[in-house]
Amino acid sequence: MAGRKVIAAGHICLDITPVFSAQRKVTTPDELLVPGKLIHMEPADVHTGGSVANTGLALKILGNDVTLMGKIGDDAFGKMIEQILAQYGAGGLLVDANSSTSYSVVLAMPGIDRIFLHNPGANDTFVGSDIPEEALENAVLFHFGYPPLMKQMYQNGGAELAAIFDRMKAKGIATSLDFAAIDPNSEAGTVDWEALLAKVLPSVDFFVPSFEELCFMLDREYYDRLAALGGDMIDHLEMDRDVKPLARKLLDMGARAVLIKCGTAGMYYRTGDMAGVGPRLELNVQAWSHQEGIQPCFRADIVRSATGAGDTSIAAFLTGILRGKTPQECAALAAAEGACAVTAYDALGGLKPIEELEARIAAGWQTMA
Repeated sequence: MAGRKVIAAGHICLDITPVFSAQRKVTTPDELLVPGKLIHMEPADVHTGGSVANTGLALKILGNDVTLMGKIGDDAFGKMIEQILAQYGAGGLLVDANSSTSYSVVLAMPGIDRIFLHNPGANDTFVGSDIPEEALENAVLFHFGYPPLMKQMYQNGGAELAAIFDRMKAKGIATSLDFAAIDPNSEAGTVDWEALLAKVLPSVDFFVPSFEELCFMLDREYYDRLAALGGDMIDHLEMDRDVKPLARKLLDMGARAVLIKCGTAGMYYRTGDMAGVGPRLELNVQAWSHQEGIQPCFRADIVRSATGAGDTSIAAFLTGILRGKTPQECAALAAAEGACAVTAYDALGGLKPIEELEARIAAGWQTMA
């Protein structure tokens, strides 16, 4: 089943990662980022970022027929993105001469989670009409990523995002949705995300967010309490108490399958009745309906940066679906690819073929459970 047509749409940007020396680990950013201090750095790592580049290109590298749909500006950063995509035989992005190209400065200090300085740029102008009808011919799966970083997707209660997913479902195309961290102080931070999800999820077959994103959207008070504890929110997480209730709620809101990324705590998957999944996908409904499980993280050979690791893990998860794998197998592939992704500074540098992941899992790859 490999090689069937996939659409990877949504957010794209240029990721600029200043590389810190790995010799010194920190517990808080202010141990390094002191006003007036000069920090000696390694050469910067510059790659494409965002769901379209990370998940989309990973899907392509893993052997799928992928069409990328994102929007960039007619500027230097946009040309850099086009040059990078050309190396993978990909292109065709929309160019908006009236917008700047989105970029992120990724501060990946050894010992703590990443900090992102982000400009959404042309992503804010992306709308459903940017997806041409002819591109959807023969597509079996539509994946959309990062609506919280795309103004048109969350304004008006998410009407534009819901319309995009309704359009895909009407054509019989299976759908997948990924999110991104939400800046509480931005316009996206004021959105009623629970109401937005209630509008969109009935047309979403596979919803693949992180725990932090979900907690922010569905239980802001609890999110703030966890954040106040300091450190990585995942350190305070309990699957039964925190994650499983959110998954049940998402299924009640209309999603057919949920994979929740929980950092080093692993992944939790839960599915409902899968009979309504886009028929073009030809999913094994019986094997996928009413399943759940916890997939621990596999131990990484080395951890350089988690940049894009969630995106590439989703690419492996979706590739497993396209190849007819079970939910358990897909979750294992996702965790395995995530463990490979963190060995590189960019999202794609550590990517491994599905067959290599399966062989290493079968050989007894050690987990962090």
